[in-house]
Amino acid sequence: MSDNKSRWTLGSFSVLGLGQFSFPEPRAHVAIAVVDLLQELTDIDTLHESEEGAEVLIDALLEGQVVALLVQNMERLDEQVKEESDGIYNTLAIIENMAEFRPGLCAEAAQQGLMQWLLKRIKAKMPFDANKLYCSEILAILLQNNDNTRELLGEMDGIDVLLQQLSVFKRHNPNTAEEQEMMENLFDALCSCLMLASNRERFLKGEGLQLMNLMLREKKMSRTSALKVLDHAMIGPEGLDNCHKFVDILGLRTIFPLFMKTPKKMKKTGVPEKEHEEHVCSIIASMLRNLKSQQRTRLLNKFTENDCEKVDRLMELHFKYLEAVQQADKRIEGEKHEMVQRGEILDDGMEDEFYLRRLDAGLFVLQLICYIMVEISNSGISQLQQRVHQILNLRGGSVKVVRHIMREYAESLGDGKTEEFKETERKRIVDLAENF
Repeated sequence: MSDNKSRWTLGSFSVLGLGQFSFPEPRAHVAIAVVDLLQELTDIDTLHESEEGAEVLIDALLEGQVVALLVQNMERLDEQVKEESDGIYNTLAIIENMAEFRPGLCAEAAQQGLMQWLLKRIKAKMPFDANKLYCSEILAILLQNNDNTRELLGEMDGIDVLLQQLSVFKRHNPNTAEEQEMMENLFDALCSCLMLASNRERFLKGEGLQLMNLMLREKKMSRTSALKVLDHAMIGPEGLDNCHKFVDILGLRTIFPLFMKTPKKMKKTGVPEKEHEEHVCSIIASMLRNLKSQQRTRLLNKFTENDCEKVDRLMELHFKYLEAVQQADKRIEGEKHEMVQRGEILDDGMEDEFYLRRLDAGLFVLQLICYIMVEISNSGISQLQQRVHQILNLRGGSVKVVRHIMREYAESLGDGKTEEFKETERKRIVDLAENF
């Protein structure tokens, strides 16, 4: 594999001295033989055996625009024929292996016709099979941490394709574990796409909010992931339009029952309570941040209903997560003490790791809950402020602790935002905390 002179040319591949194969010939068995060979050569274990040789191979493949060639070849294969259907599966395996070895090639691969082919194959009216599952997996990989591929998918009306494919699971659960896996891949792909502001607009126009809202009401398997998608669609200043639309389509009637009680089915499907409560609290926090005028009033009124029962639930969650974080803090303090005794240095890297562990233990949910507390207390509705403070005092809570959590939250505001936005938002959060 370390032969630097090995070339892969568009017309014919000279495969590392293993003979000549040509793709352009319409003979499927020849093309499939090349695909099989390529799959063996790019097997991830084989690539890791000789990193240097693997780099040379991948460079040569990319230089020969191998993805474009593989896509052209897949266009010609007939999936009704088993051998050719397997050829498509093996082609996708080549792309997955290359992307795993060199994640940076995803954007290039997507541009070389792969994104278009995947979207076409995913929406093809064919029975569910291993190839469709694999396509959903490759799509999710391409969109992970990559704004270029997210933008490309948006421009190709990919958001509509994803929503159409997911709409099947609105009233029906997946029939098999494989189909469930495909559904999750498509949801993951949609969440990735929504990291990009322009795709949030496409999601809004494609009536994505309405679909997710229906999924939450239908109580099928898709409900958990629909909640995650809503969270991605509404978070941050880019979520403003989606937040307003969600209230307009009566989404508050859907989200608050999920806030009041974590569904038992969630536990059955193996979704942790914390994950469910985090998404619900994040959605409510996003609405409090983004909503204006009448829609904001409707949201705040929800907290006054039925003798402020939602405030009671909020405070119940506050003490639940506060306790979880305090226990994690104790463990971390113990570890730090031991490290100091051993003469180890607590550098920034270690501190970051400890902070991530605290977030994972429940600090992030606690920050969201405290944010909701300070927002509703500053809303000008005295009933809400009184209830929050009343329960805080009754249960031995502390205003000081809430303020401290909010200051820490303000300090750690997300990446990817401009300094100006972060500064304004920090000041706003600190002011809310001070007036709490």
